[in-house]
Amino acid sequence: MENGAVYNETTEPQAKPPRRPLGCTLRHLRGWRLPTKALQAILSLLAVIFEEIVEDCIKCGGLYFFEFISCSAFLLTLLILCVYCTDVYETFGEDKVQRV
Repeated sequence: MENGAVYNETTEPQAKPPRRPLGCTLRHLRGWRLPTKALQAILSLLAVIFEEIVEDCIKCGGLYFFEFISCSAFLLTLLILCVYCTDVYETFGEDKVQRV
């Protein structure tokens, strides 16, 4: 038996798994979670848009706070959707994503 025959099976390159378009997957947001996060993103974006429609206000402190909260909610929801619906979840690992 030659040395090449012994090592032949273990030295062949493994085929890479097929890539998904843009790395999109719905594996981590199943059931009611994906529609809920999508609805949350839409509603928070609408809140930001509606806040920008207001032209005049007497006491604007609450309005500015509402703008900050709704914009933050929109950006964080987009971040969550990007992490859970792309390959980022597998890249960082479940333990790091859960910690963050």
